[in-house]
Amino acid sequence: MNSQWAIMRTDADSLVRLGTSYIYNVEFNKAEDCFTQVKKIYPEHPVGYFLDAMVEWWRITLDRSTNRHDSKFLDKISNVINMCDKLLDDNPSNLNGLFFKAGAIGFRGRFYAQKEEWIKAASDGSSAYNLMVECYKIAPQNHDIMLGTGIYNYFSVAVPEKYPLLKPLLAFLPRGDKLLALHQLRAAARNARYANIEAKTVLLQIYYSFERDNDFAHAMAQELFDAYPQNAYFHRYLGRVLVRKGLTDEFEAVWRQILLKCMDKKFGYDNLTAREAMYYVGLALMRKGRYEQALRYFLKSDEGNVLLDKESSGFQVNSNLYIGNIYDMTGKRDLALKYYRKVLSMKDYEDSHKKAQNFIKKEYGK
Repeated sequence: MNSQWAIMRTDADSLVRLGTSYIYNVEFNKAEDCFTQVKKIYPEHPVGYFLDAMVEWWRITLDRSTNRHDSKFLDKISNVINMCDKLLDDNPSNLNGLFFKAGAIGFRGRFYAQKEEWIKAASDGSSAYNLMVECYKIAPQNHDIMLGTGIYNYFSVAVPEKYPLLKPLLAFLPRGDKLLALHQLRAAARNARYANIEAKTVLLQIYYSFERDNDFAHAMAQELFDAYPQNAYFHRYLGRVLVRKGLTDEFEAVWRQILLKCMDKKFGYDNLTAREAMYYVGLALMRKGRYEQALRYFLKSDEGNVLLDKESSGFQVNSNLYIGNIYDMTGKRDLALKYYRKVLSMKDYEDSHKKAQNFIKKEYGK
């Protein structure tokens, strides 16, 4: 084992790695059992408590329609930070104290970013980054540290690029470097002892949502889903990248599989996922010219839109456009016009108003 983590005996190290694997495969009870044993072996070491908080992080990530896991996650993170502070009071250069405090604050920052509480997210991101820099000075060969520095270096640049209104709010942060970040995250994905899967998860998000490198995102989504087939997060990304690549048969098969898991109420396969699955199955059927079947899926997806969306989403806008298109293709012009006008009453999404106006002027497909 890397001597920079030599504080953990082999038995604890094995439990940490096994428990981490259980987290990603959504076997949370097994993960918690592992971390309970780690805490018994090392009651004053933050690793078991930190990973126990990561169980709550993944509950939040997968159970998107509720806030019921939030307070438990924040309480566990606060406990980790307090434990690390005690270690650092005794020795300000304690690597475990610095590393796990940085990790806890960093994940809390990611939590706030998901909630779009940008000031809190930025403050935690900056604090975590500074602690990781101190870790790097002590253990420059440790690839687990590169997860934290990579996340900061990438998102401190990418977030204000995507949301320009946030630039003044984030101006006080240390300047990041996206190219360096990608090198750090790839190195962590290859070589980190404990953070390799989380690094791959972050790379998947980056290459799909920000870099838009569909081939890399596809390979990463496939690798992660193959390894952790119970994880809805990886399953959804695999389906999405297949859609983006235009692989109709493949993405229809994946989204039908996802829909079955939603019907079986597997954890993480929530109503948001079911809405998305019905939308993409409908899209596949429409592309194949199976209009009546596609219509049923789009109408069902739109029922979900009404229940799930506080304001019109891309799914809602596009579902209604496609419903209008299908009615045009099946000779029901009056119904088509009804849905195009409905789109005009929604938020303009990727020129949806212009598209609807064009379809009102000229029947789709003619």
